[in-house]
Amino acid sequence: MKQRSSIIGSVEALPHRVASHLSREIEGGDIIPGARLPTESQLADKFGVSRNVVREAIAQLRADGMVEARQGVGAFVMAPEQRTAIRIDREALKDQRNMEQLFELRSILETESATLAATRCASDDLDAIKAALDRMGGEERWEDGSIEADLLFHRAIARATGNGYIYTFISFVCEQIRQSIHYARLTNPLHDLVEVNVAEHVRIYDALAAHDPQAAGEAMRRHIDGAASRVGVELTAKINRGK
Repeated sequence: MKQRSSIIGSVEALPHRVASHLSREIEGGDIIPGARLPTESQLADKFGVSRNVVREAIAQLRADGMVEARQGVGAFVMAPEQRTAIRIDREALKDQRNMEQLFELRSILETESATLAATRCASDDLDAIKAALDRMGGEERWEDGSIEADLLFHRAIARATGNGYIYTFISFVCEQIRQSIHYARLTNPLHDLVEVNVAEHVRIYDALAAHDPQAAGEAMRRHIDGAASRVGVELTAKINRGK
């Protein structure tokens, strides 16, 4: 009898587990772009689940832009450049190398975002950024509310660029690192972490308020490097590393 996959656990998470397993096979090249996925029956047998679970899993992959359904033919894997949705598997972020790459991407995007925002931000943009900063250093600084304020700070800077695409991309990437902030708060002395983190954000805000693009970009780069190191990630990118 064929041994079924060991990924299957709680019934509640079955579609997500199947979709995650298939997405890893696609990303890893085990299922190549243009290839048709196995039939629902074959996948149900492989994972030891019902065909309804398989349908939900494939629907998730379609929503993520990883596969395309063709009526009466099946589901086909999309090439990366053809995908219409951005997706990052949060399970994959448990791998340190993947987390490093995410912070590397964040450094590239947010350093340039801060640089651009410094030249474009209006008074209402600065008000929104300052409001988020005040929340981070206020009564909520020891609570999870400060995490939301942290992410709001970065999204407000992205919005201040006046570029909707930058805002969309940075909002997406920030959401992916939410758990890394939780992790940093659990693995570092909370008082020291909060003080250092808020100080880094103050330097970013001050540079933005001074409309100094070079200082804003450098302050953001240093913050991202610091945030990465607090979760055990040392960035290897040499982008804008002038001291």
